Amino acid sequence: MIKQFGEQRVISTPISEAAISGSAVGAALTGMRPIVDIMFMDFLTIAMDSLVNQAAKTRYMFGGVGQVPLTIRASGGAGTGAAAQHSQSLESWFTYIPGIKVVTPGTVNDVYHLLRASIRDNNPVLFMEVKAQYGMKGEVDFDDLDAAQLGKAKVLVEGEDVTIVTYGSMVVRCLEAAKGLKEQGINAEVVDVRCLKPLDLGTILESIKKTSRVVLVNEGHKTSGFIGEISACISESDAIFYLDAPIKRVAAFDVPIPYSKELEFYVIPDVKRIKEAVREVVVNE
Repeated sequence: MIKQFGEQRVISTPISEAAISGSAVGAALTGMRPIVDIMFMDFLTIAMDSLVNQAAKTRYMFGGVGQVPLTIRASGGAGTGAAAQHSQSLESWFTYIPGIKVVTPGTVNDVYHLLRASIRDNNPVLFMEVKAQYGMKGEVDFDDLDAAQLGKAKVLVEGEDVTIVTYGSMVVRCLEAAKGLKEQGINAEVVDVRCLKPLDLGTILESIKKTSRVVLVNEGHKTSGFIGEISACISESDAIFYLDAPIKRVAAFDVPIPYSKELEFYVIPDVKRIKEAVREVVVNE
């Protein structure tokens, strides 16, 4: 990229997340559209001051004059044997902060479209990538205008028995689970949230009203994971009166991600756990 675009546009910086993010916020304020590559999401912790206290607040504090069109790429999640300090899913932290958008693609098509949409946006956007899926290949529909919209969920598989709501790394596993469940006579509808903030709650609630059951899946920890926020939103809406079974959450266990491959696979939700959760709510009349 340096050879193609030059050293003025592609900058190989020292390994200092605080310096990288701080410089990017300043560049965005001067009219540029910087793309920051933090690589491991875990080290966003070092960049929190610039992102949370400066980038997220500037547009509000200056009445819309000081826009910060900043895209922060950060790879999260487990599955590569990178252990506790390089395998976290921290997206839920940033959804708490007004002023930052959080994008969580789970397919090749969405990575392409949502990254472009993030770069065009005039707000700070945390673009969470799945490091375990960097080798994933798939088709890109360049005419998919819906995919290019931030804050728009997508129904990947239609069904009438139960709704599975997910995002990011769990999209592929939920699709696999839905396929296996269909062979057992359970038709699951899979909703890919795609963006946590802004959240397309309407698509989720519409699906739940149709199926009357819901299973929420994320790779992050269960305690304070983003699916807990989705659960609360469902409970506060009229969709709660449509449910024939309690809301079910499937998430990583509340422990640091182990280095051991066997333990790592055990901690993170797999297809088996997703299918078991679906069967629990479907048989619970």
